[in-house]
Amino acid sequence: MPHPIVSRDQWIAAREQLLIEEKKLTRLRDRLNARRRELPWVKVDKAYVFDGPNGKETLADLFAGRSQLVVRHFMFGPGWEEGCVGCSFWADHLDGALAHLEHHDVSVVVVSRAPLSEIEAFRRRMGWRFKFVSSHASDFNYDYHVSFRPEDIASGNAFYNFAKTGSVGEEMPGVSVFFKDLDGEIVHTYSAFARGNEPMLGTYQILDITPKGRNETGPNGNLTDWVRHHDRYDGVETASCCTAD
Repeated sequence: MPHPIVSRDQWIAAREQLLIEEKKLTRLRDRLNARRRELPWVKVDKAYVFDGPNGKETLADLFAGRSQLVVRHFMFGPGWEEGCVGCSFWADHLDGALAHLEHHDVSVVVVSRAPLSEIEAFRRRMGWRFKFVSSHASDFNYDYHVSFRPEDIASGNAFYNFAKTGSVGEEMPGVSVFFKDLDGEIVHTYSAFARGNEPMLGTYQILDITPKGRNETGPNGNLTDWVRHHDRYDGVETASCCTAD
């Protein structure tokens, strides 16, 4: 069916009606964000150590002197040739935001189970500058329900996105948030998985206001039908020209 073409006055009238719904959504989002901040917290008693570009670092070290830490659980398992396309799509949005977040008391660190040497090679290829560390030698990914052992997957009862499911792989995406008080105590405040990470994808927010929207019309009906590693799109040169420090 052809899209209706109307006068400017008719368009404004229709747009004003949609604006009413948009404002309702904005107010609902504000209330939801407030409820998120009111969630109870869980003390982190376990000692986690990560391999990073500066050597061994604890979870406390990852805060880098700030009180809030956002951890992106990036799907990149040991021995993989490259990191997940969807997680890479998310990561492409991060570098530009870091200066603003870090000057607003928030550190952001990306964590994968792949060994640091594999992470560093991939990070340099992609030209990313954010901090990317390995949890290869710890239970961090398992404890925060984004990595699954073969027996977890085989059981069909893996715990992901706050439910038992058989639809998981070795690695799954997610975000976890932590707070550290003046005494150095660390608490886990929030986690989100699957589509719960979409609000952090600026590309989606832009696509959502275009005539075709996300236009994910392939067999999977999601970003895997069109998103590629940013150095794999036709006509795009490799990231070697902007290798990260």
